[in-house]
Amino acid sequence: MKTKASTYLAVPLALGLASAVCTGAAPAAAQPHLPSAHHAAAAKRVVLTNSDDGRPVVLAVGDDVEIRLTGSRSQGLNYTWGVPQAGDSGALRRTAGGTAPTGGASAVFHAEKPGVVMIGSTRSCRPDPGRVCPDVVVPWNVTAKVT
Repeated sequence: MKTKASTYLAVPLALGLASAVCTGAAPAAAQPHLPSAHHAAAAKRVVLTNSDDGRPVVLAVGDDVEIRLTGSRSQGLNYTWGVPQAGDSGALRRTAGGTAPTGGASAVFHAEKPGVVMIGSTRSCRPDPGRVCPDVVVPWNVTAKVT
């Protein structure tokens, strides 16, 4: 049995839901949390590639740095990268990393605490059968300053 109170409460609720559906507005609980003005700036992601060798990078605690190194192939020689490593895993923690069949390598590091950290990888040659590689290993390094 319906009471007057339940009828009066149901009408505003139904109208509110109908207006949310019609306007496309999401309920307050589904809205993403946006930091207020007194919170720190949102974390950023810096992406570095082969051409960033030697570059200094400034990060804030909470930022990510993604390394994407591309391998190459020329005249039966395959130049492949190793998975990038950080010199101080306490300041920059690797959250992902791997190599690709094409010789590329990638990694993502999360800035955990302030410090200056070297991130590096090396490129080496892998010859096809019957080929000989030059005896050269090429380093790739960046210096990350976490503030």
